[in-house]
Amino acid sequence: LALLIAALTKTKFTVQKISIIGIMAAMSFVAYEFFRIPNVFGTGSSFHLGNTFTALTAMLLDGVSGGLAGAIGLALADILAGDPGYAVTTFVLKFIIGITCGAVAHKVFKLRDRNAHEKGYLVKVIVAAGSGLFLNVLTDPFLGYFRNVFIFGQEYTVAQALSKIAGGVTFVNSVASTICVIILYLTLRPALERSGLMPKSDKK
Repeated sequence: LALLIAALTKTKFTVQKISIIGIMAAMSFVAYEFFRIPNVFGTGSSFHLGNTFTALTAMLLDGVSGGLAGAIGLALADILAGDPGYAVTTFVLKFIIGITCGAVAHKVFKLRDRNAHEKGYLVKVIVAAGSGLFLNVLTDPFLGYFRNVFIFGQEYTVAQALSKIAGGVTFVNSVASTICVIILYLTLRPALERSGLMPKSDKK
């Protein structure tokens, strides 16, 4: 799936980009595995900041790279935590976050062409960071419902109730992660540009 999306979007991978994806995947794993409140209200959902690095990678690099970082790091965290059933939907959900944040950041706002001091720059960063994360507030409970019914075999009414609670947990995660992404992006982008690790401008 990752290779297909990369081919369709004509995403190119360099050694530097692959290295950043690997680091961000590791950061996603650490943020989820060691800094979370698990199984909130018995829903199987957790308070965590793992999605931060999915959106951040998408904004720094591109949507496919962001999706890969989150899908690899957080699906692996699910598997090692003994929840392989969650890993399936996690992989898809993180790709959705990455693709959405990347599209808004680079296709809609073209952030690489923007100067950090120009008017409206901060607003564009906020919208780009929040786009995929708040879309996840809808997609996470939706896919979670089908996972709970068809993979875990829960009753429809139980799965529906748990999905509503999971939506609230996901909303809190999205707010916290969006704030973290904004701070990290504004800090890391200048440093990566100075070191030559940022991809070239979208301008042709």
